[in-house]
Amino acid sequence: MKIKKAIGMFAVPLLALSVAGCGSSANDGKVNNKPEEKPNQTAPGNTSSNEQKTASLTGDFEIQYFVGGYGDAWWKEVIEEFQKANPDLNIKQSAGPKINEQMKPRWIQGDPPDVVYIDGAGSNERQMIDDEQLLDITAFIKEAVNKDGEKLSDILISQPTAYEGDKNYTLPLVFGSWGLFYDKALFNEKGWTVPTDWKSFIETSQKIKDSGMTPFIHTGVYPYYINGGLLDSAMVAANGGDGSILTKQAALEEGSFASDAVKQALNQIVELRDKGFIDPGSVSLNHTDSQAQWLQHKAAFIPNGLWLENEMKKDIPQGFDFGFIPSVVQEAGKNNIVIPYTNTIAIAKDAKNPEAAKAFLAFAFTKQHAVRWAELTGAIMNVKADLSSSSASTVVKDAMAFFNSDKTTVAPVAVLNADVEKVKQDATVALTTGKINPDEWMKRLEDAAAKARK
Repeated sequence: MKIKKAIGMFAVPLLALSVAGCGSSANDGKVNNKPEEKPNQTAPGNTSSNEQKTASLTGDFEIQYFVGGYGDAWWKEVIEEFQKANPDLNIKQSAGPKINEQMKPRWIQGDPPDVVYIDGAGSNERQMIDDEQLLDITAFIKEAVNKDGEKLSDILISQPTAYEGDKNYTLPLVFGSWGLFYDKALFNEKGWTVPTDWKSFIETSQKIKDSGMTPFIHTGVYPYYINGGLLDSAMVAANGGDGSILTKQAALEEGSFASDAVKQALNQIVELRDKGFIDPGSVSLNHTDSQAQWLQHKAAFIPNGLWLENEMKKDIPQGFDFGFIPSVVQEAGKNNIVIPYTNTIAIAKDAKNPEAAKAFLAFAFTKQHAVRWAELTGAIMNVKADLSSSSASTVVKDAMAFFNSDKTTVAPVAVLNADVEKVKQDATVALTTGKINPDEWMKRLEDAAAKARK
């Protein structure tokens, strides 16, 4: 999610978070067009949340959602419940792994769906906001009450990102964390120490290398995995645990990509490279290929997001036990650094049924649906919910334990300009392969930020 272009969300490269949570799916990507669509009978307005709970919703209502690593089971379940609660509403689901590309002509022509889940290849939250494609939902978020009578603003783990000072156009649906993953069973078998800081990470990685296994593999085709899973937390840690270093970069502040903290973080990547800890084949691997190799113990650590287990569930070897560490870049005794990612949901500015759209958002954001999200996707919905008695995976519960710990610092969600993000990804790959040094990385990013500021 990431310079304003005329044709909106689809005029950008496949960038950071563009493939977040991507993966195989049983869905073939076809748009599900429900027949016999009725003319919209719902007048636009600002119906309050309480009215939304009781009003009879009618007309056509369309939801666009990307199907990737999180699957589509949760969406189908929640939409079915919403349909039962609103039998006179004609709901149309436009979904699939290629849905963003398939819907591209309609967004360009000003005929968008009512609600859009912003995730997957071709989606870009910042671009959509810059191009005025999304509805300002600031007042709605402050006042909205879900079907359980809870204010949405009170139950969110991460509050919506503010744009233009204090305006909200999106609501975070998924709250996750980048980090490093490892196999607990393998570490127990080998007697390797699970690292808690940079020093122990280097020591453990050396033992892994000495055993004949590569310590670290990553997704070179999509470099935002190593940026989110290692480099960004290294920058925050080097900045004394202050996450403002990322928000300053997102704001394109001059010098924000060339500070001492940035250079220290880049040197940590260089140390891994120079010690031979990074699988040299990583540069040509996409997300599923690198993940498959990691599952086969071709490497011990992989930077990834919390969708990993669910995305690879069909390929997990027997006895494999997912372990998760939010960061290893900090000094001993310092807090873990969580680099969060959110996938958001929004209402189109040109929505034909905005009242149904608002009602759906209020309906979806409940603790019950948050538990089901964890159980069905292996990830965390952006709602404060107790997962201890749920059937959510161990790795999700472990992640929640980190999020709730006072020894953890959660960095702000910071979304880079799309063009700058692309330069960052390319520069990081070049750094991992020795084609550039940290000073050259910083110059590339400063030049890209200066260009974007114009």
